[in-house]
Amino acid sequence: MNFDRLPFKEYQNKILTAAEAAGLLQDRMTVGSSGFTKAGDSKAVLPAFAKRAADEHIGITLITGASLGHTTDTDLAEANALYKRMPFQVDASLRKKINSGEVLFIDQHLSETAELLNNGHLPQLDFAVIEALGVDENGNIIPTTSVGNSASFAKLANKVIIEINTSIPFSFKGIHDVIIPDAYPHRNVLPVTEPQTRIGITHIPVDPAKVVGIVFTELPDSPAATAEPDEKTIAIANHLITFFENEVASGRLTPSLLPLQAGIGKVANAVMMGFERGNFKNLTMYSEVLQDSTFHLIDSGKMDFASASSITVSKPMYDHLLENFDRYKDKILLRPQNVSNAAEVIRRLGVIGINTAIEFDIYGNVNSTHLSGTKMMNGIGGSGDFARNAYLSIFVTQSASKEGNSISHVVPMVSHTDHCEHDVDILVTEQGLADLRGLAPRERAKVVIENCVHPDYKEALQDYYERACQRGGHTPHILEEAFSWHISLQKNGSMKQPCTV
Repeated sequence: MNFDRLPFKEYQNKILTAAEAAGLLQDRMTVGSSGFTKAGDSKAVLPAFAKRAADEHIGITLITGASLGHTTDTDLAEANALYKRMPFQVDASLRKKINSGEVLFIDQHLSETAELLNNGHLPQLDFAVIEALGVDENGNIIPTTSVGNSASFAKLANKVIIEINTSIPFSFKGIHDVIIPDAYPHRNVLPVTEPQTRIGITHIPVDPAKVVGIVFTELPDSPAATAEPDEKTIAIANHLITFFENEVASGRLTPSLLPLQAGIGKVANAVMMGFERGNFKNLTMYSEVLQDSTFHLIDSGKMDFASASSITVSKPMYDHLLENFDRYKDKILLRPQNVSNAAEVIRRLGVIGINTAIEFDIYGNVNSTHLSGTKMMNGIGGSGDFARNAYLSIFVTQSASKEGNSISHVVPMVSHTDHCEHDVDILVTEQGLADLRGLAPRERAKVVIENCVHPDYKEALQDYYERACQRGGHTPHILEEAFSWHISLQKNGSMKQPCTV
């Protein structure tokens, strides 16, 4: 056995197989696992637990940073190994179980999970399972491609299992900035004054007495699904670039803008790629996830520095990073998610938040999580953390989708509200951009309908708004029609229908 990554001798007699480590987890335990948007997650113990659970009919409450990679959430869901899951997921099999009620799911702001654990508002963690590059001479954990909630899990769990992933070069050591905020009411300021500010340490502290198992793995992170920018995402990006160029021309922003945040996924990544084309320089990022677009912007010379909680990239970019990491090491930083998503820091830095919506309504309310108001998609993630506290809160989506544009993503009233009108500044579709700053509800509706709605739905939405205004109200609605588009989609497979009473 090569102990280069395990210099702490006390751990060298605690090496277990994945199955042996999974055998320590018992029915209805609460387990915290590393992992944030498919990066730095448990790749051995949790999959082994899924196999065991399928035979023994046991399940756990699983808390992570965000989503897990590979097929881990699928395996756990299909093995009925999950009683409850939080705070975020992106897995189709798990999603089906959640929406059928077979798995209980708590959708949380990603900044909140560690806080709720620290405050005793969630069950005590029985185990933490944390991926590591290795440990230091004192037994402390050196994280891999994410920090997420791992530091809080290591502190709060009764017992800890460390997965040492030898597929990730040890050169990743040093990119982490780990701090656990003090308890209330005597919490200190988080003195991050720019994205590159370091306020913590490069490892995760852990009590060696709590470490009950070391598992070696060599499976790389699950690659992110990426796609080349298409006509719609390019159009959305172009509208945003024009908007930012106008903000610079007006003197409200400089060519460096302010620190950028972008949600995960194909649309957000494609939109961020648009900054390569703009007249911007010395860009920075204070976000949750470093995606392909982050490293393309660094390579292009447009971005100077990026801070987040994880690195989640495509396989080609992942391979590139493993081979060329020294090029990026002094330009990135990974933090715990209750620091990367801290309201205090987001507001101090003046972060520009760019997130993806499932739908939004004519008054600026945004639904990020639920299809037709009831079926969970992924979760709110960190979009709420940034939307409420950002210098500019921006949401993007396509105006319509599916065959024949049967679904409009701009509706009379959102079927579920994640971000209310008070937290939304800018809405963008491929049709155009609606600047809602300083506008009353009736003004917002006119701007949204004029700029963001697909032509197939513009007349119907204008008609709805005009008839709603006849009834009066600060925020005019026709309640018996407000969800008629969603009802039509359920009954007829399309939102295209007359909007009359």
